[in-house]
Amino acid sequence: MFNAYPDSIGRNLADTVQMLKRPEFKEVFSLFYILPTIFHSDLDRGFSIINYDINKELVDPQNLDELNELGIQTKFDLVLNHLSVRSPQFVDLLQNGNDSPYREFFIDWNEFWKGHGTMGNDGVVMPDKEHLDKLFMRKPGLPILKLRFPDGSLKAYWNTFYQKVEFDEITAQDFAHIKGIDQQLASDIAHHIKIVIKSGRRLESIDFEDIVKYKDEVIDAVYRKREFLGQMDLNARSELVWDFYDETLRKLSKYGAKIIRLDAFAYLHKDPGQANFFNRPGTWDYLERLRGIAQKYGLIIFPEIHAEYGAGIHEEIAQEGYPIYDFFFPGLVINALDQGNNAALLHWISDIRTRGLQTINMLGSHDGIPVLDLKGKQVDGAYRPGLLSNEQIEATIEHIIERGGKTKNLYGADGKKIDYYQVNATFFSALGEDEQKLRLARAIQMFMPGVPQVWYLDLFAGTNDYAAAERGRTAGHKEINRTTLKIIDIESGLKRPIVLDQLKLIRLRNVSPAFDGEMKIIETEAHLLHISWQHPEVTLTLKANLCDHSFTVSQDDDAGEVVLMSFES
Repeated sequence: MFNAYPDSIGRNLADTVQMLKRPEFKEVFSLFYILPTIFHSDLDRGFSIINYDINKELVDPQNLDELNELGIQTKFDLVLNHLSVRSPQFVDLLQNGNDSPYREFFIDWNEFWKGHGTMGNDGVVMPDKEHLDKLFMRKPGLPILKLRFPDGSLKAYWNTFYQKVEFDEITAQDFAHIKGIDQQLASDIAHHIKIVIKSGRRLESIDFEDIVKYKDEVIDAVYRKREFLGQMDLNARSELVWDFYDETLRKLSKYGAKIIRLDAFAYLHKDPGQANFFNRPGTWDYLERLRGIAQKYGLIIFPEIHAEYGAGIHEEIAQEGYPIYDFFFPGLVINALDQGNNAALLHWISDIRTRGLQTINMLGSHDGIPVLDLKGKQVDGAYRPGLLSNEQIEATIEHIIERGGKTKNLYGADGKKIDYYQVNATFFSALGEDEQKLRLARAIQMFMPGVPQVWYLDLFAGTNDYAAAERGRTAGHKEINRTTLKIIDIESGLKRPIVLDQLKLIRLRNVSPAFDGEMKIIETEAHLLHISWQHPEVTLTLKANLCDHSFTVSQDDDAGEVVLMSFES
């Protein structure tokens, strides 16, 4: 499975399709996970959806037909938990307030917590401590965005992920229409308002002293200068939201989609007294309902989730018949190649096989390199160990940071950091920009069970883009691993052995019948990794040294055994 944005290569999806038509890519990929800037979105590089219409600035529907002609099926995202503030639904809510048909399409924070918290002086309910302690935060502070409805009332709506509120320049002219305010007073008010905004204080907290009679009109004028960016949580208790999901899945099916990744699904079901992340049985009820809609349109859905290995959530998902994203694999590979030890990787392979897990694995991706996923977890009073110890995880994080990676964290309700979430880096840079390590990492991925997913920048041995990470914008450090490759980069990349060797490994995985056979782990010393795939027609075997990173790939069929690839350190 190839993985890229529509404009990761060249200017648009047409340039990527032209690349995939090149002879170097013949029979290499059979799936393409196209990230959601294929639709209309406004931040988080596509994961803040405005609507699911094709973004014709980047994609011509003919491009999707061409992929189909190449035998490449497509995978898209359905961002379950939220929509952009610029979505038609939220814009209608801002314009019409309580009269909007979408008033219950999003989650009214105070209404949600009614009877389960205390109203604060700022007009926002603070959940009771036993509820607040269960909330899983993606940013400091309460996950809310305050809106001012046309009638002047303030509402707080649930906003788990990104938000940004800015004001256009406030001038005396903004208050010229208010009867009784002269030019000098308007100028004084504008100056005072700018100070309040810069300090981050609430407009409603301003002491208007002698002009209190103008307060509501002044605040209303200022709010008209406010610009939002944000991802607003959907209220899945509303049938309107389910109608929206149905219509969206129908639309994605018409685009030719085969697989739908359910982004941020674990945050969708919310209930006072439960965590706002993967609570049960509500999450399962929602997933089953979504699966029914997807089946109606011939789609395969799978939920995307980051959670500690020790929590066992990946096992629960698999038991319900869903494939899972293998977020454990990237960190395990880095650990194995840095430490020269196969133990943790073999443990995970054993889990996949004995539990019958269907996985989609990757090295790099549009997101960071997961580390939280590798941890252990206290569950029902007992500690379930992780795939790596905390010390091993910290060592892996430190190695990636030393090689230029950036960290992203999780926060508690008090705004304090509680854990690392991921480290942002290209996978090549995370390996110390060692081509032999990348070559071996790709070989191991191709011999793993499951469907291998290949990030475009990894394929071309992309390095950390520090300038993009500094610019960051709404995607922050993630931009370190999202460099757009120009056509000239593709031309020069396809002359590099590290790129051509990866293509050879990926093609072998895509076309050899061996991978439809049985996987065998050959017992070895801890610094070696030997994996074999055996089929009646052919057997393929990877023999790798995790210390010096040398490896061979051999094939055994009716013609006898032959070494297909051999790479020394």
